[in-house]
Amino acid sequence: MALSVLYFARLREALGMAQEDIALNPKLATVAELLEYLRGRGGPWQETLASARLFRVAVNQEMADPATPLKDGDEVALFPPVTGG
Repeated sequence: MALSVLYFARLREALGMAQEDIALNPKLATVAELLEYLRGRGGPWQETLASARLFRVAVNQEMADPATPLKDGDEVALFPPVTGG
């Protein structure tokens, strides 16, 4: 059981990777728990994914909030807000 986590734009650059698979377990049942897990890695993870930083999360290409549940095979994308003009 695993999640595919994708990092885009400045997040990809700061974290040094575009994608990874993370084993899904009962402690990673929601987007909020996944973000806490990633922040727990420390260093650039803690800084880049700090709750005060602006970034968006999508699960299976749909915008997600912290309470969004996660299940095996989900694709979770983390990306900065998009601006247009």
